[in-house]
Amino acid sequence: MRTVKINFQETNESEILCGEGVFAKELAPMRESLERGGGFVFTDSNVSKLYGDLLKHSLGEVPMYAMPAGEEQKNESTLFSLLKKMADAGLRRNSTLIAVGGGVVGDIGGLAASLYMRGISCIQVPTTLLAQVDASVGGKTAIDFCGVKNLIGAFKQPAKVLADPLFLKTLPMRELKCGLGEIIKHGALSAELFERLLAAPDLFDLNFLAEIIPENIAFKADIVKRDPFEKGLRKCLNLGHTTGHAVELGSALSHGECVLIGMIYEAEIARRLTACDGAYLDKLQALCRSVCGDALKINVAEAAEWALYDKKNTKRNQVVLTVPTRPGEYVLLELAFGDYLRALKEIGKNVC
Repeated sequence: MRTVKINFQETNESEILCGEGVFAKELAPMRESLERGGGFVFTDSNVSKLYGDLLKHSLGEVPMYAMPAGEEQKNESTLFSLLKKMADAGLRRNSTLIAVGGGVVGDIGGLAASLYMRGISCIQVPTTLLAQVDASVGGKTAIDFCGVKNLIGAFKQPAKVLADPLFLKTLPMRELKCGLGEIIKHGALSAELFERLLAAPDLFDLNFLAEIIPENIAFKADIVKRDPFEKGLRKCLNLGHTTGHAVELGSALSHGECVLIGMIYEAEIARRLTACDGAYLDKLQALCRSVCGDALKINVAEAAEWALYDKKNTKRNQVVLTVPTRPGEYVLLELAFGDYLRALKEIGKNVC
């Protein structure tokens, strides 16, 4: 088991534990106090179906609310339904919300914990690859609002994150692709991780993923530790996300697939507008293609207008991109929307 700790000046310490068995090992000693009215489990219908018995065995009679599964549920209705269930259960300021699920559950659960009685403790138990390497690390919580992804949110650092590879065994291939999108993004920002990915005989091998998850968590945690509120360095984690989020809002593809597509397109923009390492970008794009497959056939330019709503933008009719340039290096680009749209259309003719 590996432990990663993030210390913040304004908040308490956040502890991330990675490894087989951490879920049962860490929650078992807390069972008695949680059963006495201090705990509440938030999950979704998919996780409840697969792991409901495990949750009950580990946590006993702790109240539980399972939201309907799906990205479309990441809205104010689900958030307030959860808050009402928490109030009905009589949670107090010293209670703990345990969010067990993927990124949607983690985002809504973390936001609810930040709002209830102005903030209660939260434990994140990420059950998808994407949530383990990305969504559960760093304290970003949000819901989608008015058709815009993550428009309403807050920073809420979890007291603990329990990243157990046990949960990966039931994930469909698409969920593995989704998580690999963020893993490859981390690789684009870390020369060491990038070489690990290039050398891997099979990116989808669960043993390989179990080994590399702690490395991804440690990498992201180090960035979050140095920039907890995304004022500077943490912006690097938006690599591929401007175009990726636009595609995600305009399609039925998963977040990770969209990030992979975003990296392919934005690497090509970097090739045109920066002093970059072309051979490195070729390798990065090939790595992305090897995972996203047919998803790359989507017409990215048709989703471009969604990029105007990206929270990173600082001026009207302009978009901000975090683009890869060399191993472990990136630059921020600010493009007029017309130039951005023109580039996407030109790139789209050759990208498949």
